[in-house]
Amino acid sequence: MILCPNAKINLGLEVVRRRPDGFHDIESVFLPVPELCDVLDVVHADKAELTVYGTPCDVPPEKNLCFKAFRLMQREFGIGDVHIFLYKKIPMGAGLGGGSSDAAFTLVALNEIFQLGLGRERLASLAATLGSDCPFFIYNRPMLATGRGEILTPVELDMTPYRVEVVTPGIHISTPEAYAGVDAIKDLSTSLEMTKGPIEKTKSITARLSHPISTWRENVVNDFEAFAFAKYPILADIKQQLYTRGAIYASMTGSGSAIYGIFKK
Repeated sequence: MILCPNAKINLGLEVVRRRPDGFHDIESVFLPVPELCDVLDVVHADKAELTVYGTPCDVPPEKNLCFKAFRLMQREFGIGDVHIFLYKKIPMGAGLGGGSSDAAFTLVALNEIFQLGLGRERLASLAATLGSDCPFFIYNRPMLATGRGEILTPVELDMTPYRVEVVTPGIHISTPEAYAGVDAIKDLSTSLEMTKGPIEKTKSITARLSHPISTWRENVVNDFEAFAFAKYPILADIKQQLYTRGAIYASMTGSGSAIYGIFKK
């Protein structure tokens, strides 16, 4: 069974708070990018195997999210072995969710191949055990993501008049490093707020996204940009270049380093 796991971008990404369990609560809108995808083929086999092509992937099979998804389904439902063929095209460590998408689509493929009859809600619940943004790719439509990113609420967002262009500069930003950078900046902001008075609370991300895209440049932000742009100035340059070329809105996605621009078709 051949499927095409697609990338996603974040329309705004706010780190709300650090949680006692070490994770962070976020608020963001996830948007599928079907034009950028991997290729996944899952077939019956005598033994469990994973073969990866395309973009080099140094992750051992047992640690690959596709293989973890297979092992999860095998434990839960006693399914037989499969050979997973994965052609990687979505850059890794760029904030595009490629690994999470591959895992979610593997669950979908296994559900079909073994005729398990699982609904999207059950598949999303299984996907949440693999990664915070894995459930999104089960639904694969614009979603408000809260909590760790696993709490999803549908959002009505018509992007048909626009196209998304993604630039991947080949810079890998680790998620723990990115969150540590955001925490440091927020701690400094809190200190400044105590001396200068409280900062006015803004509207929710969904409220701001409901306004014309031309207003997003001033009102829809990714909290990870301040840290990432300070460490890698070329990322800020790429964002500006997208605006210079006519993007209505441009931003870094996830914790970086991919930068996207939204253009009129």
